[in-house]
Amino acid sequence: MEKKTILIIEDEDNISDILSHYLENEGFRTIVANCGQQGLESVREYEPDLVLLDIMLPDLSGFEVCKRIAAASIIPVIIITARSDDVDKILGMELGADDYITKPFNMREVIVRIKTIFRRIDLIAVATADQNEKVIKLKREIEIFKDRHEIHQHGQKIEFTNKEYDLLVYLAERPGKAITREELLDKVWGYEFTGDCRTVDIHVRRVRKKLDENKNSSIIETVFGVGYKLV
Repeated sequence: MEKKTILIIEDEDNISDILSHYLENEGFRTIVANCGQQGLESVREYEPDLVLLDIMLPDLSGFEVCKRIAAASIIPVIIITARSDDVDKILGMELGADDYITKPFNMREVIVRIKTIFRRIDLIAVATADQNEKVIKLKREIEIFKDRHEIHQHGQKIEFTNKEYDLLVYLAERPGKAITREELLDKVWGYEFTGDCRTVDIHVRRVRKKLDENKNSSIIETVFGVGYKLV
């Protein structure tokens, strides 16, 4: 797995050194910028996964840096403030910061806050991917992931040949409709296929077997004299 990059915008070398040391020991890659302008340039150049931003900088205000980062990207920002009151914290959050830490800070707390943000981002990414992905859900916890060309049952991937996959998808997209063997041959195998209807029967048996089903209790029901339908 590729290391996540954390940009530290901090003008005090002793603090940036401590942060870099602990974060790199946790498996992160770190980049240090000693002022606001250098920090903004580093954001553009390196596109870090997260920014640790001190509010008190020698050139630009940390609040201004935070505002510019939030306006141009979705990179999460944790502000570092020496003030224990809520003014800096609230202003930073209003300008786009995701979290804050107060000096003097505990490095374990810093690491936990960083990992919490990354975990939240990962969960959102997974949820978004699930929403966008074309998934056909069938009985018995069978799922067809069309974008991945995969079939899962009980959360486990089942290996299907291309024709077995295409056959199940064709039936699954027409639930309850009786499909003739001739139609399945034409739509799944193509008009140039020279085989006979037994090819469909053989593939249906294979699909049932892989889904641990038998003829009498299957999501693919035999319609005698016609073909098959998905129930």
